[in-house]
Amino acid sequence: MNHSAPGIPPPPRRVRLKPWLVAQVNSCQYPGLQWVNGEKKLFYIPWRHATRHGPSQDGDNTIFKAWAKETGKYTEGVDEADPAKWKANLRCALNKSRDFQLFYDGPRDMPPQPYKIYEVCSNGPAPTESVLPGPPNAPYSLPKEDTKWPPALQPPVGLGPPVPDPNLLAPPSGNPAGFRQLLPEVLEPGPLASSQPPTEPLLPDLLISPHMLPLTDLEIKFQYRGRAPQTLTISNPQGCRLFYSQLEATQEQVELFGPVTLEQVRFPSPEDIPSDKQRFYTNQLLDVLDRGLILQLQGQDLYAIRLCQCKVFWSGPCALAHGSCPNPIQREVKTKLFSLEQFLNELILFQKGQTNTPPPFEIFFCFGEEWPDVKPREKKLITVQVVPVAARLLLEMFSGELSWSADSIRLQISNPDLKDHMVEQFKELHHLWQSQQQLQPMVQAPPVAGLDASQGPWPMHPVGMQ
Repeated sequence: MNHSAPGIPPPPRRVRLKPWLVAQVNSCQYPGLQWVNGEKKLFYIPWRHATRHGPSQDGDNTIFKAWAKETGKYTEGVDEADPAKWKANLRCALNKSRDFQLFYDGPRDMPPQPYKIYEVCSNGPAPTESVLPGPPNAPYSLPKEDTKWPPALQPPVGLGPPVPDPNLLAPPSGNPAGFRQLLPEVLEPGPLASSQPPTEPLLPDLLISPHMLPLTDLEIKFQYRGRAPQTLTISNPQGCRLFYSQLEATQEQVELFGPVTLEQVRFPSPEDIPSDKQRFYTNQLLDVLDRGLILQLQGQDLYAIRLCQCKVFWSGPCALAHGSCPNPIQREVKTKLFSLEQFLNELILFQKGQTNTPPPFEIFFCFGEEWPDVKPREKKLITVQVVPVAARLLLEMFSGELSWSADSIRLQISNPDLKDHMVEQFKELHHLWQSQQQLQPMVQAPPVAGLDASQGPWPMHPVGMQ
């Protein structure tokens, strides 16, 4: 058996993520990394951002560092510590793995402790599943660093979420400026908003607190002649680079491959393409995708910068040619693909009934073949669909097609018992009391002798009942 020479780091090795990560959660040796409940299907991962929340109080004892060491990408005493890269490596491994699905993307922009919840999948998640963004307030109080995490998690979708804390409604630092101002009319209840079923509490939560929308999330779907080998969601605030090469982007080669801060997203392997001829031509195109295509997030807009030798054509909301004329992306020219401000303006018009069609938000790229043209997209060798997740969520809110509505998920609710009936009675009394308070300026009830105006047989405290 060969051993590496002293001082020489071992080469990176392939490690099966699922058994390794499950074993780490079971070990309880990393603070905050633990199962949500006894079923061992959901687990927490603390997800602190060093620049946003300060240095980690857990020191170097993180699952991210452990994964870097396990895969041979970090050797203590040899490699320089890079927590941001460790975190990116594990995030990429989780995104690519079919054994895990991001179940809950916790409040990263809010104290005291950002976190994510992942689900361990038995047969791998469906490729079109979307990530459930965190509501403004978690269903339980987040623990402090030195306290035990809660033993159980309520599902984010429920019939009665807590009222968001007013202190959490202010946009956090670093939030794209002016986003709240872009929603002045969407925030007002309209005819469509009133028709939403009561089992979708996340709709008003997202509108009350729009900074919780996943503004940096992009869903990317690769297709090889209509077959979808991979779909993933990236959440990098800088954007990503789509490429196919064994060469990695480095700080010294920014002009060749773009900034290293971008999420590096590699095209899926064409090995599973059944047709030899199709696989041959697909490889011809992938061989000239070394430098790749950059998708850059800037403010509330999404841009593309083509670095690769392979020609890229596209269609989308900001495309000048909306017909059947091919629409190429010029090489090393910044091209606007999507504008959130334009989308919101068009969404307002659509909600008011001033336009008949909802605003578009999907972007399609065709690599190495002209697009759009008379040939259907399913016949193209390589296409990529990019969806700004925030735009899709907003449109689904007003179209009544939210992907986690009561029609598309199986809500697990117990039959009411005596205590539940009592709570319903209190809720009804509270509703009646609120109605009376709204009528009080118009009809003043006569005072009761011996009772102060603020007292009664059952004192009510409006603030405490919110």
